[in-house]
Amino acid sequence: MAERIGLVSVAVPPGDVLDTALDIAHRMAVGPQHALRWTKRSLNHWLRTATPAFEASIAFEAMSFFGPDVAEAINAAIEHRAPSFPEPLPW
Repeated sequence: MAERIGLVSVAVPPGDVLDTALDIAHRMAVGPQHALRWTKRSLNHWLRTATPAFEASIAFEAMSFFGPDVAEAINAAIEHRAPSFPEPLPW
């Protein structure tokens, strides 16, 4: 499923992991080095600049774990009922 939704580029059975990784490494080693170098630099730059926003996003998501909605969701699941959340905040 991860491959189907784009989380990974290839999925292989456990016994084929090493052979597949070596095949990909070989194709990269004999590929266009200049293009690969700049692609890697571009991706690393994106990762460095996106990391602060990603970390903030994780922090905001974590904050939601401590609100009253969590207790209501857990109680509703235990009691096999639909949760009853308060009115949305006026954003």
